[in-house]
Amino acid sequence: MTKSELRKKYKVLRNDLSENQIDELSLAIANQLLKLSIWEYSFYHLFLSIEEKKEVNTDYILNILSGKDKNVLISKSDFKTGEMIHFLLTDNTVIKKNSYDIPEPIDGIGISNNKVDVVFIPLLAFDKMGNRVGYGKGFYDRFLAKCEPETIKIGLSFFEVETEITDVFENDVKLDFCVTPNLIYTF
Repeated sequence: MTKSELRKKYKVLRNDLSENQIDELSLAIANQLLKLSIWEYSFYHLFLSIEEKKEVNTDYILNILSGKDKNVLISKSDFKTGEMIHFLLTDNTVIKKNSYDIPEPIDGIGISNNKVDVVFIPLLAFDKMGNRVGYGKGFYDRFLAKCEPETIKIGLSFFEVETEITDVFENDVKLDFCVTPNLIYTF
């Protein structure tokens, strides 16, 4: 299927999920993450969930990272440049939703891309080769392309793998893992 077809399919599937289902599936994803050997690093980039789009609730992952005393980075999107600016999440970080309902830090301690060890990535769908489908704006592809080659890229999905995304672009950055409520896919 094409990215456009997959976007339509998975937006409908996600929209059909209840709040309880989202919480249960998100907790299962967080528990699956604990099975990965990724917890010895320092800087973890985490997206803050867009509730209106029924994304994976990352509060559970945030609790794990806090409990392990890790540095958590969150982003602010610059829609003029298509880039994301990363900030260290602290007790003093003020979060506000932007015009697209994305929760973002107002400001804070900036962190460069080369510091990021692990990135948790929102997505709508993924395939057996580690390709992913997001919302189509390319923010994560631009961000991931500027990270170090050894940065671990982990997609989070409520749904299982698709066979193939047929219209993958040269600049699309592949995942290292994708974690679903039931399985961990390694690419």
